[in-house]
Amino acid sequence: GTSTRSGAAITTELEKAGIPVAQVTAMTAVAKAVGSNRIVRGQGIVNLLGDSDLPPEEEREIRKQIVRQALEALATEATATP
Repeated sequence: GTSTRSGAAITTELEKAGIPVAQVTAMTAVAKAVGSNRIVRGQGIVNLLGDSDLPPEEEREIRKQIVRQALEALATEATATP
């Protein structure tokens, strides 16, 4: 949708300004298409950083894992997508 494209566009503009960004998205193809460099796959479109069908402890672990991946992505050098 439009918000997904907008998020990816914001990501690329921040990167151009020298601000490192790790984009967490369930729509990785869109992020790649607009040139996002550090893409972390989220859990799903509705619950990007979790899964409300899981018990709270398991959902918390999923959230931690995705945030850790994003932090690790921020610590890496961005590579331009072809």
